[in-house]
Amino acid sequence: MKDLLRTADLSRADVDLLLATAADFAKDPLKASSALAHRTVAIYMTKPSTRTRLSSETAVAHLGGTPIFIRGDELQLGRGETIADTARIISGYASALIIRTFAQSDVDELGANATIPVINALTDDDHPTQLLADWLTIQEKFGSNVSGRKFVYCGDGNNMSHAWLTMGAIMGAHVVAATPEGKWAPNADVVARAQEIARETGATIEISHDARAAAKDASVLYTDVWMSMGDPEAERAEKTKVLKPFAVTSDLMNLATSDAIFMHCLPAHRGEEVSADVIDGPRSVVWREALHRRTTIQSLLYHLVRGEIKGR
Repeated sequence: MKDLLRTADLSRADVDLLLATAADFAKDPLKASSALAHRTVAIYMTKPSTRTRLSSETAVAHLGGTPIFIRGDELQLGRGETIADTARIISGYASALIIRTFAQSDVDELGANATIPVINALTDDDHPTQLLADWLTIQEKFGSNVSGRKFVYCGDGNNMSHAWLTMGAIMGAHVVAATPEGKWAPNADVVARAQEIARETGATIEISHDARAAAKDASVLYTDVWMSMGDPEAERAEKTKVLKPFAVTSDLMNLATSDAIFMHCLPAHRGEEVSADVIDGPRSVVWREALHRRTTIQSLLYHLVRGEIKGR
């Protein structure tokens, strides 16, 4: 597999390999410090970023490479050059391309035309690099055997809910997306694909519209911001009202297991999708989770450049 364009592209064997290497990089960030020596990695972002930018640039540097950060207004794409032509040009200069943007179709087109690995570091549809970081954090807490455990996402049925369901299916886990009904529920095609993968792996995929029922006996409660980049501001009042019952508060955490953890892909809005006492409390692992954005992107670059990710 040349690229990581979607979470669903990964096999369980791929994820196990990536997480094992990422765990090694967590212990020794410079373990493969010459893997990208004298090579560059382009990092193209049309959305603002804290964790993705810092983790990507640091990961490249720890592998001995040079990161080249490119903003959305710095390429000729804005003046009519095609995505396909841009992919060919970048392929001549860099050894990999990390992209964070809006449309999944743009990432797909880059992957189809680039001769180097393309890594989806977030689109409006998916967030595979975040889920690798999430599952490394989960395995540090609970180990690789997740039988008998339930992993719950609460909130907007957005790209994070899509990636959460898909990765849970790949990992053979019992995963739940607790979201409102209607237009803020997860995409039906994504749910169907997760269920298809689950039939192969033995996972349980569940969609709930009751946060309290979903949270009962959960090992993880996960959430994301209610207003994502690109969401219409005119929908804020309605969306906030509909999502309020899905906020992760201490009352909701108390329904989970005694060893349950709280996770969030960040940035967080305390008092909206999560209460301050939860995200800043002893059950929160959000800072370790954020650290693993670097370790897992480092692992992805290491294995994709070497052609060691096989895909489904």
